Amino acid sequence: MDPTPHLEWLADGDLLSVPGWRGAGIRTGVKESGAPDLALFQADSPRPAAAVFTRNELPAACVLLGREAMARRPELRTLCVNSGNANAMTGAQGRADAERIVELVERHAGGPALAVSTGIIGVPLPMGLVEPGIEEAARSLTAPCPQLADAILTTDTCRKTCAVEVELPAHGGQPARVVRVGGMAKGSGMIHPNMATMLAFVATDAPVEAGALDGLLRRATDASFHEISVDGDTSTNDTVVLLGGPSGAQDITGGDPRLPALEAAVTAVMQRLARAIVLDGEGRTRLMELRVTGAADTASARRVAESVARSSLVKTALAGGDPNWGRILAAAANAGVPLQGAAPSLEICGHRVFEDGAPTSYDRPAVDAAFSAEEVQVVLHLGLGHGAARRWTTDLTAEYVRLNAEYTT
Repeated sequence: MDPTPHLEWLADGDLLSVPGWRGAGIRTGVKESGAPDLALFQADSPRPAAAVFTRNELPAACVLLGREAMARRPELRTLCVNSGNANAMTGAQGRADAERIVELVERHAGGPALAVSTGIIGVPLPMGLVEPGIEEAARSLTAPCPQLADAILTTDTCRKTCAVEVELPAHGGQPARVVRVGGMAKGSGMIHPNMATMLAFVATDAPVEAGALDGLLRRATDASFHEISVDGDTSTNDTVVLLGGPSGAQDITGGDPRLPALEAAVTAVMQRLARAIVLDGEGRTRLMELRVTGAADTASARRVAESVARSSLVKTALAGGDPNWGRILAAAANAGVPLQGAAPSLEICGHRVFEDGAPTSYDRPAVDAAFSAEEVQVVLHLGLGHGAARRWTTDLTAEYVRLNAEYTT
């Protein structure tokens, strides 16, 4: 089979482009702005599911509940997302409120259900608004529903959605079949690869066994949401969910020859959503794609890439369009990765600026111009092995500081 199957992107595609799903996005009043703040999406039957959650050591109540639910039974029919309030660091009441949301969603829209929250930390969830909102949303389910993607946003300036079609090869007496993968995400700040760096929900109508779905999700996450960083912070509520199609006699399993084509489509959707998050990074004026190659191993490459991507000095240089490549190399050398015997080289937008321990004779005006563009490409080669990693990150601007200095006020 072709390892890179053809993907057909759907115009204005989203999670509800996948057959069998309906959604609702409503206003409950949790957000003082009056923007939509409760999203409900429902499959026509329970679906195999996989999820990954934040590694923050003070996770929100919905994350704790979600981990437990997925460990018991990796299957979902309905998901509810409230935005504007994270229900995080809210004690026993927060746990009770998260459980109540699941109970109401399953009563009004069917289960198994998962509850997800996002927004301000440390404020009790206004259940007097959320509870009637769930019932209203359950009565409003439809497809398409553009408001669904709006209702999960917080500081985002735009909705983040996409969908793709891919053909799965014939197998086991089943003919070749075109399936869809669609998704939506939210994220703009508190973005860093420590699972999962935001909220994302992806679905497919391909029938996939839950164990295969879990492995696929983890690999696709490593190649997408684990490659982005805005500010080096990981939220208490980060969640990524992948939902399969209706189960049948020919479900895709771990060794199935149809799995690579499906994985390519899921990964492509998640990468497009991940990039959209970085492009919408709080206060962003520039995006940098950093590739680290030639590391001793993949883990080392990731550590170096993260050190550069979260460096305030690198990010402020990017904000000023200043190709201060010394900051990039210094940040790489601060990653705690041994570089003895390394022969690093550094390229900025195709211009080799450093090689064999010394600067090169490069075209300075051309590099200055390239580093002032909206998108900047940087490649750091260490010359130690075959490990490689990538990070998409943003600049650090005065607008980012303003947004976060005023977040709760």
